[in-house]
Amino acid sequence: MALKVQTAERVSEDMSDNFVFQRSKLAYCLAAERIGGKVLEIGTGMGYGSRILAPRTEVFHTLDRYACPAVSELGDTVRFTRAAVPPVPFEDESFDFVVSFQVIEHIRKDKVLVDEIHRVLKPGGTAILSTPNKDMSLTRNPFHVREYTPEEFDRLLSGRFARVNRGGIAGNEKIMRYYEDNRKGVEAITRFDVLDLQHRAPRWLLKIPYNLLNRLNRLKLLKKGNGLVESIEMEDYFFSDIPENCFDLFYTANKARG
Repeated sequence: MALKVQTAERVSEDMSDNFVFQRSKLAYCLAAERIGGKVLEIGTGMGYGSRILAPRTEVFHTLDRYACPAVSELGDTVRFTRAAVPPVPFEDESFDFVVSFQVIEHIRKDKVLVDEIHRVLKPGGTAILSTPNKDMSLTRNPFHVREYTPEEFDRLLSGRFARVNRGGIAGNEKIMRYYEDNRKGVEAITRFDVLDLQHRAPRWLLKIPYNLLNRLNRLKLLKKGNGLVESIEMEDYFFSDIPENCFDLFYTANKARG
């Protein structure tokens, strides 16, 4: 059961996840354009992001609390560390860039993680982070300790880094059609929650039903027969420097040079 809960929250290349997968892939491609040298990825996940990032680095370290066998196929300059964060198990000033996508919302000690990312970056180094935009969430996700508005995420990073650049991942009309269909599906499910348990019950109690209903809703949208899910491509998403209406916040944070 633990494996199923873990896997459903992690975006895969399965077609039912295509709406989220293509969005996630764009974030990694945007990061790949910005990185170089020695790079740390926090949150290996299923490993597809590592495939995009690793070729753009001299040395690539990726870590996750769960094993990811696919990383072993990426070459001699790639290293995998199995660890939960925080702390980040590397020496001070070890990396030119740190990339961490869709991780910080799962971390109770988020400020400690930000401090740790800052610590392992070299002077002048850059952190690239993404997280769901709370304002676009359709329901409470019990796998998340918290979600952030753009202003909240800005304050979190600005409290430690010298400069923070705001941005996000938005979608075109096709993406918004899927989002609207998904919203209707979520509302059809949550209308039975007359006691508002999604907000009142403890997170641990909600994880399994959320996992099941989320998966069923995605499969329902896939089987709808209009081809919308299958037609979604990475190019249907785009980077926006106005994060308020974006699905994911995509921020870069620069460490002072000393």
